[in-house]
Amino acid sequence: MSTNPNDWWREAVVYQVYPRSYADSNGDGVGDLPGITSRVPYLRRLGVDAVWLSPFYPSALADGGYDVDDHRDVDPRIGTLEQFDELVAALHGAGIKLVVDIVPNHSSDRHAWFREALAAGPGSPERERYVFRRGGGADGELPPSDWTAAFGGPAWEPVGDGDWYLHLFAPEQPDWNWAHPDVRADHLRTLRFWADRGVDGFRIDVAHALTKDLTEPLPSKAELAGLLDGSHPLFDRDEVHEVYAQWRELFDRYDPPRTAVAEAWVPAHRRARYASPEGLGQAFNFDLLKADFDAAAFREVVTDNLRFAEEAGSSSTWVLSNHDVVRHASRYALPPGTDENAWLLSEGKDPVPDADGGLRRARAATAFILALPGSTYLYQGEELGLAEVADLSPAALQDPTWRRSGGEQKGRDGCRVPIPWTAAGPSHGFGSGGAHLPQPSWFADVAVDRQDGVEGSTLEFYRQALAARRRLRTGDDLTWLPSPEGVVTFTRPGGWTVLTNFSHPGVELPAGRVVLCSGPLRGNLVPQDTTVWLEDEPA
Repeated sequence: MSTNPNDWWREAVVYQVYPRSYADSNGDGVGDLPGITSRVPYLRRLGVDAVWLSPFYPSALADGGYDVDDHRDVDPRIGTLEQFDELVAALHGAGIKLVVDIVPNHSSDRHAWFREALAAGPGSPERERYVFRRGGGADGELPPSDWTAAFGGPAWEPVGDGDWYLHLFAPEQPDWNWAHPDVRADHLRTLRFWADRGVDGFRIDVAHALTKDLTEPLPSKAELAGLLDGSHPLFDRDEVHEVYAQWRELFDRYDPPRTAVAEAWVPAHRRARYASPEGLGQAFNFDLLKADFDAAAFREVVTDNLRFAEEAGSSSTWVLSNHDVVRHASRYALPPGTDENAWLLSEGKDPVPDADGGLRRARAATAFILALPGSTYLYQGEELGLAEVADLSPAALQDPTWRRSGGEQKGRDGCRVPIPWTAAGPSHGFGSGGAHLPQPSWFADVAVDRQDGVEGSTLEFYRQALAARRRLRTGDDLTWLPSPEGVVTFTRPGGWTVLTNFSHPGVELPAGRVVLCSGPLRGNLVPQDTTVWLEDEPA
């Protein structure tokens, strides 16, 4: 374990705040920066090391704020730059670092440079900052290729003069041309702007998609299938690391150096370059988001990712939920192999989730990852045991995935519903004017004020786990111990043993003093769906 305070990120517990759904201070139904600032004492008591703030920039909300109008300002509905500074000061005063989202693959279609590009016309220097191509056909009426966007529909949008622009996501999110020096210089200005305001680190959205090879003729969608190892024209190209090397040079000019973590959906063996000390320094490991609650699967993910992190000279990251996926209390409540989108779309929610079992497994999985070497990323509300709000009506949905897919994909709104602070009152304490996404009645049962100080509640379990983790962290090593089938056991330096029972009927409790248990023990047995931490008894 590093004793250098600049290495705080290597073992940090980072709490993701989705600003519009956290706390609303002015009653307009949208969460804001003063609302977050008011909850800093809650975050301090929870015991997190850092907050990751999802986009708070001016935006039309075509993609939940990831369509950014101005990368160096605050959305007026969320606050002001002065209120941002107040949040930084409050967090730092509580000993909590701040990481902000940077969205470098695209801007919004309301960005000043994109408006200039549209006005300037085909072949103009202004259009060179984005990815414009002449359409096919006699008058450019056909798209340049048959590519599909991530949210459904074509990846090219016509502008009415024969040109089309590329958008890997929504049409309101035109892709930057990262071969253009203006684009590179402007993003360096953005990073300096926020670092100078006291931001400690950056989460880099879609970090694998910046640089592109759009040499004519463009390949077809079928020809892109299966391209890996830097050969795909749109994703994970080797030259993207030239960008991050320049960013790292900037980050290291600060004292302390600014940190960064890549959201890079790439094959595991390609992750190391994003996480290298010469690059961003750390990269998300999303493997547990895709793994069943299974002993062998979890052990394999951990073994592989600890090795990848060592190869990169970084530390691993452990994630079970975020703003893009079904909450893990619901994932673990469904039978393995369930099509989550089909489940979200089903009227009767077939299969019916095992809510109690899902929460037990969620707590066990959380205790498991918090015991691992590396950093852990938590998503707002998981400390309350929140399940997915799976029954949002079509009229309530905001995620572009729903519209762009023609209703074939439910989207991500179910994990973005504003969290409950109180059992009673307007919007369960989120704000006096309601919530921008409807909250279910069962939120009353899991609200903060219902769990605060209640022994055995999920909130108190998280507080206890984070406090114990802070005390027990003694090194980067992990040693696997022999275990029965369906059980994973390992030790950490300093006499700390962790056992997770995934599927065994009941396994004997190892020797030692219990310091954390995700659920009740049965005498001297650790039941299924339970994690226990023990430390050696003093001699």
